[in-house]
Amino acid sequence: MIDSDLSLEFLRVVERAAIACAHTMGQGDAMKSDRAAVEAMREELDSVPIDGTIVIGEGERDRAPMLFIGEKVGIVNLSPEEQRARRTVAVDIAVDPLEGTNLCATGIGNAIAVLAASERGGLLQAPDLYMEKLIVGPACKHAVHLEATVAENLRAMAKALGRAVADLVVEVLDRDRHEWLIEEIRAAGARVRLIPDGDLSAGIAAAVVGSGVHAVMGTGGAPQGVLTAAAMRCLNGEIFGRLVVRNAQDEARCRAMGVKDTKRIYKARDMASGQAIIFAATGVTDGTLMKGVRFFGEGTRTSSIVMQTRPHHIRFIDSIYLKEQQDVRVRF
Repeated sequence: MIDSDLSLEFLRVVERAAIACAHTMGQGDAMKSDRAAVEAMREELDSVPIDGTIVIGEGERDRAPMLFIGEKVGIVNLSPEEQRARRTVAVDIAVDPLEGTNLCATGIGNAIAVLAASERGGLLQAPDLYMEKLIVGPACKHAVHLEATVAENLRAMAKALGRAVADLVVEVLDRDRHEWLIEEIRAAGARVRLIPDGDLSAGIAAAVVGSGVHAVMGTGGAPQGVLTAAAMRCLNGEIFGRLVVRNAQDEARCRAMGVKDTKRIYKARDMASGQAIIFAATGVTDGTLMKGVRFFGEGTRTSSIVMQTRPHHIRFIDSIYLKEQQDVRVRF
């Protein structure tokens, strides 16, 4: 079983990745931002006392420096002597070192560094395809379904929340493929908040009361769907997801990843089935729930969320890393 102390180890991993790519924020180079996050995350992961396997990553082995599916991370990459000196636990890991590469490159909000972990077999190995998604908070998770119409789901959500449909805010990725969805949400009377990227951070916000977000709808990356599912397990929210399989090549990718039923509607416990789930994210740019990385003369400040199912708790954490110099001052 995963030791709860690992949550703070994983916090350190996402903080390090966020700080590294925050140095590239606003420089207009998404590849540079992503590379900085990946390299920092990989280096920090290799200091964590785990026998880790990446099950959701950023590419294949021949596309280094991406964290590829199947890559081994943790102190298993250290010398045998160093490994013997520390106790390890076997875990599966899903990562997005920089969710919102374009957000970071252009300085727009809601870019985050994120990681989820579970015992072996506890995270779905999703193919890198699109996924239809419906993400809601605890109050609405038994009221909606992916196969219901947009209007039906919005009416059910309004009833569950005790408010009017007109009060609901639905976040949708700003993509041409969502034109019909945006029209249906507006026709039903709800409000749409378009986001340029980052449906994972939007999904987390939808499950937190007071965020101003009531649901996320539309298609986005399936790997991000698994990360969202891990967050929903911790927040008691729900994600409904169905893979978008467009051709024979997509079907082959599903088979290669062990997906047999391509029409299946997944829920959070299907995609993140582990008993012990840990989820950690650090803001890179200012977002709904977390501030971005802030640099000041004497150090660096980060804003993070760390969650786990055993024991079940959620932490919002501000960290300040001070430089090794005299007369250092902590800034609020």
